[in-house]
Amino acid sequence: MNPALTLARVLAALAVALAAGCAHQADAARPPAGPEAAMDADRIELTPLLSPAELGERVARFAPTPLAFDPARFSGQELQALRHLLEAARIMDDLFWQQASWEGPALRARLARPRDAAEAKLLELLTIHAGAYDRLEGGKAFLRASLDGRELTAPVKPAGATFYPADMSKAELEAHLAAQPEDTAAFQGTFTVLRREGGRLVAVPYSRHHAEALGKAASALEAAAGLVPAQSLATYLRSRAQALRTNDYYQSDVDWVSVRDSAIEVTLGPYEVYEDALLNYKGAFEAFITLRDQAESAKLAAIEGTLQAQEDNLPLPPEFRSPPRTQESPLLVVDLLYSAGDTRAGVQTLAFNLPNDERVREQKGSKKVMLKNISHAKFDKILTPIAGRALQQGELEKLSFDAYFTHTLMHEIAHGLGPGFIDRDGAKTTVNLALKELYSPIEEAKADILGVLNTLFLVERGVLPRELAATCETTFLAGVFRSVRFGVDEAHGKADLLLFNALLERGAYVHDPSTGRFRVDPAVSAARVRELAGEILGIEARGDYEGARALLERYGRVRPEMRAVLDRLGDVPVDIRPIFEIEAKL
Repeated sequence: MNPALTLARVLAALAVALAAGCAHQADAARPPAGPEAAMDADRIELTPLLSPAELGERVARFAPTPLAFDPARFSGQELQALRHLLEAARIMDDLFWQQASWEGPALRARLARPRDAAEAKLLELLTIHAGAYDRLEGGKAFLRASLDGRELTAPVKPAGATFYPADMSKAELEAHLAAQPEDTAAFQGTFTVLRREGGRLVAVPYSRHHAEALGKAASALEAAAGLVPAQSLATYLRSRAQALRTNDYYQSDVDWVSVRDSAIEVTLGPYEVYEDALLNYKGAFEAFITLRDQAESAKLAAIEGTLQAQEDNLPLPPEFRSPPRTQESPLLVVDLLYSAGDTRAGVQTLAFNLPNDERVREQKGSKKVMLKNISHAKFDKILTPIAGRALQQGELEKLSFDAYFTHTLMHEIAHGLGPGFIDRDGAKTTVNLALKELYSPIEEAKADILGVLNTLFLVERGVLPRELAATCETTFLAGVFRSVRFGVDEAHGKADLLLFNALLERGAYVHDPSTGRFRVDPAVSAARVRELAGEILGIEARGDYEGARALLERYGRVRPEMRAVLDRLGDVPVDIRPIFEIEAKL
């Protein structure tokens, strides 16, 4: 036995005890809502923290947007399959509510039959944010809830949501892993929750923690698999059902990338880690049911062959470059029919690039899915009026839906570019594990800046239309104001605030004090975009946690010039609120 190792374990164990003690002591002022203990919803007492007018204003931030569904476009068997898929998606939604907050499901049940107009408005806001915490206001609670004198809600949404014990601190977890390194893989795993058993932390697989619900979802997917005409989709649905039961998502992720011949596109399971604001480790449940736009998808075929060229164009030193790309990278354009869970809470997803598993990306590739009907709604209802108040007069003619849609696509492609697996301190790890809770805003900033960089690159190569060179940067600048309104504590808002401040400081953006409006300086903007992209990519390639923190601290503040624009946008919706016609027509 190594005496030094034994001493290290003893000291680490002592640190665990101290960290746990501090966590319990600090939390004593507000008893945790308790883990999965049953709550009698009818006895929950509610106190709104906003006036009726303020509640109405918060709800009005999300513009109601019907999303069409035409049953005539589907065969009888396909309609039956969609009913099963809708059942599975609704289960994902219920599971996400359980993940998002301890008390959320009980509050939804309590408000399901509102007792007055104020409660009806509370239900609307609760439904938008999947809980009692406003995602546009830094997670601040908009209502207080108590049961038998015990507080159920916190003033601000707990960073760890329900992925960790309510009284666990980051320091306690780090100390535990120092003492018990054999727990690292399970504790940092995407598909586990941490709980206390017998006074110690343990990792519980989603498949066991949510066994009953996931079993029902798996059965619904299997029923749909027997009805869909495309074999590749049936294969994915069956393997995803198996994954829900076993907690092993690798094969179903591979099968999902390979679904390319189906009019119906389905994405379902635990994917994004944004909801875990404590460490960005844990995947949140979500679902997309979509209909492929075959003609628009075919237009993207030329871009699919440029992945290696885009990788080679990255401003990264040779030692940090990824190996040559041989994986698949299908690009799809779809219309959203229904969404659930993580993607439905708060701001709506424009597009996604999955899977996030670096093993699948390295060996198989990833798939980028563009939600065209959502993109059109956001461009028309939100981005266009924002541009009218944020951009200098001559810039408005450069606003373009094609530029907006193309940047969204290039953003999603960029998530698959650059560092994934990295070497840090002689050990192989991934960027997200190295950057911890800072990963999401840094990764979103990387994807957004590379979206601009590689749009310009593909225009130069003749792959994308020449007119995008004149419109992409201005359209992106208008989009920055849209994203920052999501909140500076939200990953996308924080990322675009970083980019805006850095590019303004470096002269790529120019502010006119007389009008309070902005423009792009084309003489220097492309060079500054490349310079900033290299800085962010370098942080990821090195797994530089301190560098990421320094960059976010330097540029993560809303400056007066931006605040003046944001103050002019009060009557412009922040995002859309989808109304899914499929629920009424199916």
